[in-house]
Amino acid sequence: MNTTNKTILVTGGGSGIGFQIAKLFSEKGNRVIITGRNEEKLKEAAIKLKNVNYLAADVTKEKDLDNLVTFVTSNYAGLDILVNNAAVTTIYKLGADADAFEKAKGEIETNYLSVINLTEKLLPVLGKQPEAAIVNVNAIIGLAPSIHMPTHSASKAALRSYTQVLRFTLESAGSAIKVFELMPPLVNTEFSKAIGGANGIPAEEVAQSLLKGLENDTPEMRIGRTDQFYQTFFAGSEQAVAALNQPRK
Repeated sequence: MNTTNKTILVTGGGSGIGFQIAKLFSEKGNRVIITGRNEEKLKEAAIKLKNVNYLAADVTKEKDLDNLVTFVTSNYAGLDILVNNAAVTTIYKLGADADAFEKAKGEIETNYLSVINLTEKLLPVLGKQPEAAIVNVNAIIGLAPSIHMPTHSASKAALRSYTQVLRFTLESAGSAIKVFELMPPLVNTEFSKAIGGANGIPAEEVAQSLLKGLENDTPEMRIGRTDQFYQTFFAGSEQAVAALNQPRK
């Protein structure tokens, strides 16, 4: 798809991968909106970039999402690309005193349920464009879980399942909305600092991979080690969605 002169919304766009995605697309002449919980961080990010506007919003709060949709539809002619990037994680191991239920609630709400909610609210807006895209930012642990991020892994596995079903459903309906999944390995960001992020790839590399994937209409953008991992253990697994959902004769 074309990646210039688009209106793009990036959740979690104030830092890390989201910031680099916003930076790259703003440099290509797109109109970019970034959102996140920290208004000061968003403001600082927007000042550094061109063609970037921001609105503070917590993607887990219904009122904030409604305000975000209103902000987009009131200030822009439409929306071409939605990048669901916002995420939270907790580093711990499962056990009797892990308090896993409470940790999982926050991770599932942000990493999975909010994606469904925002996407559903913006599908009518995206559907008005001649071509549009939804990008869900996943991770290597969406393929297989990490014992150090057990419920975060589960939220990403759920996100992967939802992304595949959404893609298949829209394709089957002949929709002009394309669904992409961006799956980096460990990335060197503040977000991943607690899990050795300094050893990860640069966030700029992730943004570049997204740009290339969109331009080449690559539905699953598995970067570096993620693709190696996928080819070793999961090659062809995405075909299972189509196989399972064929009309019954």
